[in-house]
Amino acid sequence: MAATSRFRRAKQQTGVMLIEVLFAILIFSIGILGIVGLYAASVRNAGDAKYRVDASLLANELIAQMWIVDRTAANWQNQFNAGGARYVAWTANVQATLPGDIAPVVNAAANGAVTIQINWRAPSEPADITHSYVAVSQVQ
Repeated sequence: MAATSRFRRAKQQTGVMLIEVLFAILIFSIGILGIVGLYAASVRNAGDAKYRVDASLLANELIAQMWIVDRTAANWQNQFNAGGARYVAWTANVQATLPGDIAPVVNAAANGAVTIQINWRAPSEPADITHSYVAVSQVQ
């Protein structure tokens, strides 16, 4: 009788290990999918950070050019506001560096106050999302 009850118990346990293995694979798969999602988010955030750093460097480049030129009001505004020679060259550099082909806005006032706004649109984002970097400086 003891041998029959032992055989019945063993027969009732058949397949339990398979179910445990399937649950372990399911939990492992969910973990791997989470890690892949985090990796994709980190790659996207690294791209955003690169564009932001590029915009900052480009704005600082234009401000540095403003410091080294003759800062009389007429010369200042003719060179750096829209249509000026230095503005056009710098805008070409901005559009070659940042995606989206959005013209930057530079407001160089006669008193030396400068506001630079650089916009870009990441290639992987919808057309209605635009990122912006604004630099404000006083060049005397």
